[in-house]
Amino acid sequence: MSANPTHFMQPWAEKIEADSGGRIKIELYPAMQLGGTAQEMFDMVRDGVVDGGWIAPSYQPGRFPEAEALELPFMVTKSAEEASRAAWVYGQKHLLDDFEGVKVVAMHMHGRGLIHKKGDPVETAADFRGLKLRGPSRPATLLLEKLGAAPVGMPVMAFPEALSKGVLDGGVITWELAPSLKLNELAPTHTDVAGEKSLYNLFLVWGMNQSKYDALPDDLKAVIDANSGFYTSAWSGRAHDIGDAEGKAKMEEAGNLITQMSDEATSEIHALGDEVIAEWVVEMNGKGLNAEALLSDARAAVQVTRDIEGTRDY
Repeated sequence: MSANPTHFMQPWAEKIEADSGGRIKIELYPAMQLGGTAQEMFDMVRDGVVDGGWIAPSYQPGRFPEAEALELPFMVTKSAEEASRAAWVYGQKHLLDDFEGVKVVAMHMHGRGLIHKKGDPVETAADFRGLKLRGPSRPATLLLEKLGAAPVGMPVMAFPEALSKGVLDGGVITWELAPSLKLNELAPTHTDVAGEKSLYNLFLVWGMNQSKYDALPDDLKAVIDANSGFYTSAWSGRAHDIGDAEGKAKMEEAGNLITQMSDEATSEIHALGDEVIAEWVVEMNGKGLNAEALLSDARAAVQVTRDIEGTRDY
């Protein structure tokens, strides 16, 4: 599945233990082993059902509308590390009040989303028409609908069965998940858009229960704080970049068809993405949010964090 547990969560947990002299120990339970669903994770962390967890705000459509600004079409770069830097900067301004009850350690993005499908690759915007595709988030689903596809929302683990039974023609998902979902067999055609911006991306939070954090002595709070924030978010994003490289390599080894759309075709999709964004602005303004400011700050965060050279090594 995701490379984040291997390349970020486990090393982060080990660093917390080392930095605290063994006074903080973190046990990881992947794949919802402690119960509940991914959709419930925010509430589980906030309510103390678990001490911490990995939260995907978009799994609860409409609950965290300000986070959607980062998930809109072609908003962030294809580098998850770069996108995650932007997520922390934007999140500090607009999202912390949404996560009351959760001590936010990192706000990050996964890697770029691509189109994985059976048969011939999508080469133009028109090729999406009529395709039944898994949609991972509300902004991504809005774009698929604009393209004339029939998006279907479902958990990641249900994706392979839906492909094998012909319920879906494909879906949009990252490279890193392709091997574990057996897309080398089930959806062996992979297409990315041209340019530096991602077709879609997902915003994520790594955090802990606020009361659990508050109960720590000050020196242990300092350990958590030193391993939270901008560089920790970048580290989490970097884990997805590593996973994407590994996943793509496995699809190449399998002999799958990997293509990139032309600049012209990508421009067609950009134009439809701009329509999605314009309609999102109207919708958010109708909810009392200043959507233009959210968009402006998201774009500014992407730009300013790209100008920061290097990352802290852990």
